[in-house]
Amino acid sequence: MFSRVRHWSHHLLARLPAALPSSCALCAGAARDGMCDGCQQQFFGTRRTRCPQCAIALSSPSQYPASATAATSATVCGDCLQQPPAFDATIVAADYAAPVDQLVLALKFGNQLPLAPLFGRMLRDALLLTHADRFALPDLLTAVPLGPQRLAQRGFNQALEIARPLSRALGVALAPGLLLRARDTSAQALLHPDERHKNIRNAFVVAGDAIDVVRGKHIGVVDDVLTTGETLNELAATLKRFGAARVTNFVFARTPPRK
Repeated sequence: MFSRVRHWSHHLLARLPAALPSSCALCAGAARDGMCDGCQQQFFGTRRTRCPQCAIALSSPSQYPASATAATSATVCGDCLQQPPAFDATIVAADYAAPVDQLVLALKFGNQLPLAPLFGRMLRDALLLTHADRFALPDLLTAVPLGPQRLAQRGFNQALEIARPLSRALGVALAPGLLLRARDTSAQALLHPDERHKNIRNAFVVAGDAIDVVRGKHIGVVDDVLTTGETLNELAATLKRFGAARVTNFVFARTPPRK
């Protein structure tokens, strides 16, 4: 199944440049695919050993050759052992720290939509470098949905914009309307961690015409940032209530653990 990833990995770069800026998103230097080799190596060439379930960093960074697969043997972190989340695995491209955090903010609040294909490529690269030998591709991809009010305010769903190029890169069908917001919620980032679970509980449903599609399937859920994981946990729990067999998160940036 992973042969599809390998096949698309050889062709994705040829398909992305038209949608990406010609200068590096971080240093503004020349770059044919949105990021120069130097910035990519400095900020994305370092792979951490992560919890395979929530992707929290478990150790100091390690440098992996770009041509090699990082054969990590990460064990599940203490938090996931103590309170197992509803999702089964998480793939991330980088930690949510400077200067990567500025890319996320530029896409999410600065309307820099050309960054979305870059995020998709970075997620594809993270998957190839760290999980190539032990990962089964999902049957479908979807994105964390926005409520109608926030979608109207922003004008686009940043998670869905990342999911589109990632879907093409992996050769996995995208189902953008698979999940719906049952109600508008407060922005999780503005809430105390203790309030986030209550805020997001029962906030999602599977679309009526997608129930049969979800049953027995491995679903990939795309988002821009994972902090506490409450939103993705609620989404995974919803998908599994409707019969999903497995849920994997594809998240561009993961907030580092508190020191």
